[in-house]
Amino acid sequence: MAKAAPTKPAKPSSSKKSTKSLTGAPSQLNQSSRKAVPAVFSRPSSATSKKRKALVSHEEKARLLRIGKRPRKGPFNSVVDPSEFGAGSAMLELSEAVKKSGTYDAWAPQEEVAVKDGLETVMPKAIKAPAFTRVRDTIELNAVAQPHQGTSYNPPVEAHQELLLQAHEAEERRVREAEKRAEVKEKMEAAKRDVEEANPAVATGMKLHDEVHEEEDGEEEDAVEEVLAKKLPGRKTQAQRKKAARLLAEKRELAERAMRKRMLSAIPSARSLRRTNAQMLSAREKELAEKRATEEEKLKQHGLAGQRLGKHRVPEGHVDVQLGEDLSESLRALKPEGNLFRDRFLSMQQRALVEPRVPVLPKKQRTKTVEYEKHAWKRFE
Repeated sequence: MAKAAPTKPAKPSSSKKSTKSLTGAPSQLNQSSRKAVPAVFSRPSSATSKKRKALVSHEEKARLLRIGKRPRKGPFNSVVDPSEFGAGSAMLELSEAVKKSGTYDAWAPQEEVAVKDGLETVMPKAIKAPAFTRVRDTIELNAVAQPHQGTSYNPPVEAHQELLLQAHEAEERRVREAEKRAEVKEKMEAAKRDVEEANPAVATGMKLHDEVHEEEDGEEEDAVEEVLAKKLPGRKTQAQRKKAARLLAEKRELAERAMRKRMLSAIPSARSLRRTNAQMLSAREKELAEKRATEEEKLKQHGLAGQRLGKHRVPEGHVDVQLGEDLSESLRALKPEGNLFRDRFLSMQQRALVEPRVPVLPKKQRTKTVEYEKHAWKRFE
């Protein structure tokens, strides 16, 4: 009878499935089996999508789409026009600063807070409003000054004469100042011409007069003669030294007696001197107070007109007046004069709202001829 061949025992099916499912190197298998944290997947799963919240809100996403000029869908799948109001990238809602505007006062008195012992230095100090007086708060000048009666097209005779006198005084003052400036300028030019005529070869301001040199030479000669004439004093004897010391002591004693006598005579009159000094101080203070009061009154009525502030002086204004033959008897024949913009700007300067300025006029560009010296006389053949 034939014997059956020996057969190997069959392995369980579960082990086969496990060996087929695991692929890769043994080191990778060991690492994957030892990981405690699962791997990160790029695609969100159903478990993670439910737990996570949207990082960007719907409003922020719509705003970013508006900034990127991307088409956005509205209701019923309609495309929103980016040019309409509210569809741009600007924020239409009010900010917190705008909502709270006008509610904070920096100079409002703060409520007193009870401070515990030992915390006085830690607590912040209260802000104090600066106390100072401004010039424009003192001025009571109107923004639009009331015109003088003499500026009317049909003014009263007295008002017209008064306005003419004011214009005449202002013009005389201006002419005197111009003449004074011209006189000073003429003196300077005359001194410069004298120096140039005396020695045209020497530059202006570099000439030394011969008279000064002659006087200095004479003084030096006199000093040399005096030095030569003086002789060295001889040595004093013992009697002469004692006599000089005695005379010096007598002079000092007389001076001390005179000083003591003046002091004793001044002591009884100390009260009278104190009284006269107090009277002088009170009179001076009264004079200063009156001067200050007059300046304040002038500042209230006329503002800063005529005062110097910085480099420039505040103008007093031009007196607009017409002569008797230029006056018109009706409004139809009236010619407009003056400048309203100039009047308003002058009023702001006088009320210390605008600093005094000088009109800057455009300068004309002048062509200058440039001369060149050619060396033709050096080049000969």
